[in-house]
Amino acid sequence: MEHVKHEEQFLNALIEGIAAQFGDKCEVVLHDLTENYDSTIIAIKNNHITGRRIGDCGSNLGLEVLRGTVKDGDRYNYITQTKDGKVLRSSSIYIKNSKGETIGAICINLDISDFIMAENTIKSITMRNTTDQIDEVFVKDVNELLDFLLQECQNEIGKPVTHMSKDEKIKALEYLDKKGAFLIKKAGDKVCKYFDISKFTLYNYLEDIRSSTNTNSL
Repeated sequence: MEHVKHEEQFLNALIEGIAAQFGDKCEVVLHDLTENYDSTIIAIKNNHITGRRIGDCGSNLGLEVLRGTVKDGDRYNYITQTKDGKVLRSSSIYIKNSKGETIGAICINLDISDFIMAENTIKSITMRNTTDQIDEVFVKDVNELLDFLLQECQNEIGKPVTHMSKDEKIKALEYLDKKGAFLIKKAGDKVCKYFDISKFTLYNYLEDIRSSTNTNSL
């Protein structure tokens, strides 16, 4: 498969089948990752689970795969949580073309909130004892995703941006780069404002970060 849209009819049937199999508690999403990240969703079933729609953006995990931070992006049975408190058991499967490039993804999000209320008797369904906790955020607007990553990088440093030294700001930018934040259109403008630096400074920092990363990987 060279492009998701070449097999869109089959992929739509596939996500329709998965959603039908697991019922209205299961959201299934088809992403086209060859387009701008602010509008990757091209099909979605049971969208009431996360509230997203066709034309909305992907999650932070997809950014990491596209950035190359995560080489094998497929993840199965991990626990995530929506902004309104639903607990989800999720799986993300990435679609590659003949060159090995990531071109799309199918993501399954099963709402297990009701099961967790009776977890002592149905642990085999919730799988909360056998799955990893992974931070994934589901948003409708790619700017919300960037806000999440900015907050995460601040948490990583452990202090407000106003109290960060130059080295700490560089470390924060390295974190954002690894998470794929700069794949978001016009992310540089918001990042510069957030860290109170110029675009020239941002580009210099990123060049140093990426040069250092490439050198260390040799």
